[in-house]
Amino acid sequence: MSISDNVRTRMAEGSWIRKMFEEGAILKQQYGEENVFDLSLGNPVMEPPPEFDEELKRMIENPMPGMHRYMPNAGYPEARAAVAAQLSLETGMKFTLDSIVMTCGAAGAMNLVLKTILNRGEEVIVFAPYFMEFGNYIDNHGGLTRVVPTDERFIPKLDALEAAITAKTKAIIINSPNNPTGVVYSEGLIHQLGDLLLKKETQYDTQIFLISDEAYRKIIYDGLKYPPVFPHHRHTVVATSHSKDLALPGERIGYIAVHPECSQREELVGGFIFCNRILGFVNAPALMQHVVRSLQQVTVSVDEYQKKRDFLYSHLVEMGYSVVKPQGAFYMFPKSPLEDEVAFVEELRQWNVLTVPGRGFGTPGYFRLSYCVDDRTLEGSLSGLKKAAQKFNLC
Repeated sequence: MSISDNVRTRMAEGSWIRKMFEEGAILKQQYGEENVFDLSLGNPVMEPPPEFDEELKRMIENPMPGMHRYMPNAGYPEARAAVAAQLSLETGMKFTLDSIVMTCGAAGAMNLVLKTILNRGEEVIVFAPYFMEFGNYIDNHGGLTRVVPTDERFIPKLDALEAAITAKTKAIIINSPNNPTGVVYSEGLIHQLGDLLLKKETQYDTQIFLISDEAYRKIIYDGLKYPPVFPHHRHTVVATSHSKDLALPGERIGYIAVHPECSQREELVGGFIFCNRILGFVNAPALMQHVVRSLQQVTVSVDEYQKKRDFLYSHLVEMGYSVVKPQGAFYMFPKSPLEDEVAFVEELRQWNVLTVPGRGFGTPGYFRLSYCVDDRTLEGSLSGLKKAAQKFNLC
């Protein structure tokens, strides 16, 4: 066989998100793009903010000598210093560039972190529903994924987490605002989580890392503020990107930030830098590092996303769907009217509405909608969603 058994198995399990995206491409060829309403992929339709275009233009018109060459594997010192300054402002803690590694997006960041910290057979805990690629990233580096449930509002169950932590637990991954639910974890919850991890570290005489995927950190609604994770656990590592807050998913620019008081910060960062090279990323994209260093306080229009959220949420509730109102990101995760949500997603497909089954996020019985799409797509999806609601007696 040309590919490994492990890769063959994981390909068969596949990514439901990509699967639905590919089905959408086929439907668009059949019925025309204007007649297909694809809510499957978190690919922001919003353009980057004007400050990005201005800075990119400035860089191109005034190129610096050597701006496209290799740099230290951790990234340009100026870019790392800019990230550190912004984190210091947001958290009230003193970050320096020595705690920052620039990466090829949040996915690159997650793989660097897991490659660095995991010994084969060690466990990483995730909360369902979760971004399914987490399991693949953990497997990439010899780790084992343990899934812990959340409650009916998708808040982690700390008693279930406590029962799941063992001497083999190396890390907990959290993702807030969450993909696929849009839920934002409160500061109180994060504080309790930090206390629990400290208790378990003491019990097992180990380090348990809290890895926080913060790709949606700046997309939060209703005046809520994002509670920084760093103050609540010293062994915290943030993996994030500018894919969503600057609408740059294709540019693959992100970073890792390590708690400045982490007891082994220097060794950890050294590991991230080494793994950046040996995993083949080498360094984050040079041009994007130059551009985003001056955009740390810039983001896309969150108000526009909130309007889309309000539009879709109000219509879904009116149709009879049960859905937790998102507080951030740009996804909704309604309960499926059918126990088999794959069958329900297929029903929606009959009306050219594309969504993603909840089992793609470790939580069967739900389905994900992405509303980072143009208004025409959102509006056009309502007819199919309503027909499905009527067929299964939701309204």
